[in-house]
Amino acid sequence: MEKLNTIAKELKKGKVIICPTDTVYGLIADANNKKAVERILKIKKRPKNKALPIFVRDLKMAKELAEIDKNQEKFLKSVWPGKITVVLKRKAKSEKRKIYGVEKETIALRVPSYKLVLDLLKKTNKPLTGTSANISNQAASGDIKEVLKQFEDQKLRPDLIIDAGNLPKSKPSIVIDLTEEPPKILRT
Repeated sequence: MEKLNTIAKELKKGKVIICPTDTVYGLIADANNKKAVERILKIKKRPKNKALPIFVRDLKMAKELAEIDKNQEKFLKSVWPGKITVVLKRKAKSEKRKIYGVEKETIALRVPSYKLVLDLLKKTNKPLTGTSANISNQAASGDIKEVLKQFEDQKLRPDLIIDAGNLPKSKPSIVIDLTEEPPKILRT
């Protein structure tokens, strides 16, 4: 519990953390913190115009950020928590839920099925970035040594590493665009 409190405090300070997830290692940060999100984009060497997916605690938090109709809600209840990221129409910005690193009209959300990340979402009560811990155009991985190797010679690196050893083999989450009819699978 003490470690969880420390990690949550670091996230609230704007730190970027390599963290295990239910898929691969991820780079997580407070999605409400502009500097933290900009730092992730620089660390990943990711173009600013390429949106970041966001981890949310539950459907309630998702509804604060996105417009979700009854059919979409039914679908989300059947796949969350889990390895499904959904693209939804973004709600108008509010000071309460100002999110950085996302497109103006849409937002990609996921409720992960990983206790540590869910605990951090609850502890911080903030949406967190949910992008893979890798340099853009390099492979995402659940192998901690592979992940760390990508950042070892970089000028900018994550601030904290949560080493859970090698994760079970998994691919990044499936991405489904629910803004289109019929929904469109963007990544399998």
